[in-house]
Amino acid sequence: MSGLDNMDVLRMQASLALFYRGGGGEDGVDPAGVIRRALGEALVHYYPLAGRLREIEGRKLVVDCTGEGVLFVQADADVQLADLEAAGLRPPFPCWDQLLFDVEGSSGTLNCPLMLIQVTRLLCGGFVLALRNNHAMCDAIGIAQFMNAVSELARGLPSITVKPVWCRELIEMRNPPISDTLPDMPDVPMVERSFTVRALDVVAMKKCLPPLLRDTATTFEILTAFLWRARTMALDIPPGEDAPLVIAVNFRGDAGAGMSLPAGYYGNAVATSTVPADAAVLRGGSLGDVVALVQLAKAAGTTEYFRSMANGMKVRGLRSFNPANLLAVSDTRNIGFHRMDFGWGEPVFAGPVSTFFTMCYFIRVKDRHGEDAFVMPLMLPRLAMDRFVAEVERSLLDDAKHM
Repeated sequence: MSGLDNMDVLRMQASLALFYRGGGGEDGVDPAGVIRRALGEALVHYYPLAGRLREIEGRKLVVDCTGEGVLFVQADADVQLADLEAAGLRPPFPCWDQLLFDVEGSSGTLNCPLMLIQVTRLLCGGFVLALRNNHAMCDAIGIAQFMNAVSELARGLPSITVKPVWCRELIEMRNPPISDTLPDMPDVPMVERSFTVRALDVVAMKKCLPPLLRDTATTFEILTAFLWRARTMALDIPPGEDAPLVIAVNFRGDAGAGMSLPAGYYGNAVATSTVPADAAVLRGGSLGDVVALVQLAKAAGTTEYFRSMANGMKVRGLRSFNPANLLAVSDTRNIGFHRMDFGWGEPVFAGPVSTFFTMCYFIRVKDRHGEDAFVMPLMLPRLAMDRFVAEVERSLLDDAKHM
């Protein structure tokens, strides 16, 4: 396992869900059977995923390639996809414990199956594919690469398009810095809710920016700035306190980082870039001011971060900040979950199923009119969530005036 795979913050389980309509595959073909067969074939290529993680001296993780396999569950639900859509196909999913059965002994890091998959057939002929994987083995891009291989074999392709590459030794660090753990959550009741921002809303936000930013700002930068600003206001972080932003940045293909990873690498290859900002700047500044800060965070990303780690230098960790003020953003829009076709067409929803207090994911979806939109699941204390809702509604209304 690589130096990055070994970081404590990645010793966790990551879950995602994909919801499919019926009618895309051959009549009478069982999606659970098709996916189970394809899964077995894909594991021949990705055989480390069929093993178990062990810990050796210095708490270093290694994979014992035992060939024990992954866990696969098939189930039937007496609901139709339309029922789930009516309830809202957005995180958090109230029936998640039924869509992914927590098999006893499967949720640890060591000596446990590295992946749990459940296919739940629906009355309408659709199905739900739910997945949980050990984050130390793969990041989101890596698990998407593996599941794409499964989908290709499920559709009957003779071989997989991308050949997996292990090469974890390419990401090694001399005297690696002490790993961060996840920041503590405030001890108050929390509420989780998803917010949908339409592509048209992003266009309206862009029109509010200064001319130079209007031409250069990306959808990610605008969404992140919008979220960061509104969340800081909702949490009522006082002026003078840092409200740092942490961005997950993929460094595959970043030659400047000094680590040229081959195509097919499916380990963790994501850095975090942290930019502190005074809450007063976020609360009092314009959306354009905050977009500029997000661009600064991206520019300070992978290259310097990984050069520092590779040279054994101390990198400022998440514990340097008040964890109650920190926001981490991970963009899953272009990873490819939304295009994953097992023979029944593309999913209606595909992405992470929940979040936690400091984290927000950007998920690509279609709105009820079939137009592009983005979902942001967010967890906040109850009163802060009420303020966030009001701030989002006010901001979107103000931006609509610039359309």
